[in-house]
Amino acid sequence: VDRAGTVAPPLLPLFLKKIPEKKLIKIIKNGLPATQMPAFPQLSDQQIKEIISYIKSPAKINWSKDKIIKTIQLNKDQKTKKLPVKNIKNIVAVVERGHQKVWIMEGLNILDKFDFKNVHGGLKFSPSGWKIYVPARDGWIGRYDIDKGRFYGKVRACVYLRNISLDRTGKYILVSCWLPKSIVILDAESFKPVKYIKQDGLISAIYGLYSKDQAIFTYRDKAKIGFLDTKTFKITYKNISEPYEDFFIDPFEEYIIGSSRKGTRLSVYSIAENKEVFSSKMEGMPHLASASIWYKKGKFYFATPHITKPFVTIWNLYNWKFVKKVDIDGNGFFVRTHPTT
Repeated sequence: VDRAGTVAPPLLPLFLKKIPEKKLIKIIKNGLPATQMPAFPQLSDQQIKEIISYIKSPAKINWSKDKIIKTIQLNKDQKTKKLPVKNIKNIVAVVERGHQKVWIMEGLNILDKFDFKNVHGGLKFSPSGWKIYVPARDGWIGRYDIDKGRFYGKVRACVYLRNISLDRTGKYILVSCWLPKSIVILDAESFKPVKYIKQDGLISAIYGLYSKDQAIFTYRDKAKIGFLDTKTFKITYKNISEPYEDFFIDPFEEYIIGSSRKGTRLSVYSIAENKEVFSSKMEGMPHLASASIWYKKGKFYFATPHITKPFVTIWNLYNWKFVKKVDIDGNGFFVRTHPTT
């Protein structure tokens, strides 16, 4: 009724403004293949245009702690089973998007599968590795317990979610949301909301640190970095030169490496010094959340793809020098490596 959606992004201007009317007419009339969006051939063009006018009009999404609590679904009475796990460090979670399933794998063996729709933003393992938290674009977060071989339950933290993280103790789930604009902190065991922090910007992502009780987030539309104390839930903001739409944190958690879709720069922010210490012009926004880091002969490097550009760039970490541009004959999206390569 409020256009918040149930299994897809909300039907609101934020998600529809960039889609031309001709394309929306085609989607509504013909549906979308391999999705749950059906065709509506019985509607006239005029009726479809009226629907488009309605879904592109502003609407207010109301969400609250009380609403979150009402969505909690726990399967505490569900039967448990023992999975044949040899080494918890070798467990891999695989998202099978076409069938809306998540696999629990070790080596070539699929130990279990469970259903979860619209997975988005990266699954997170608890510090022990025995629990997996699964985020969905439409705000649902589920948990699978590997030690009990069962899907523990789920909760809807918001209407549209960017990503989730955990604090370093695994006690709290940290959720960044676009609808409503907020950071939601959930108890990882009960799923109950501990803190609901309203925001006035679109959060790029939130990441918990391993070395301290802190999480870091940036905005797509505000030139600020947020530092969340994961014990007190207080936030400290620091100004930067332009918004970091995408970023990663170095292995020693001393620097934030960020970039902006509208900007043409790669920037480095020193957490200890509370300031940007490096900036370089570049062509095409680097997809930094998809970058990869490796160590070779006393030096750290990272490689990043660039959105809509047919190359990968390689950089020195810590002395912040450009090393090389590698043409890849197409638009790359992820770079991955391994400690033994």
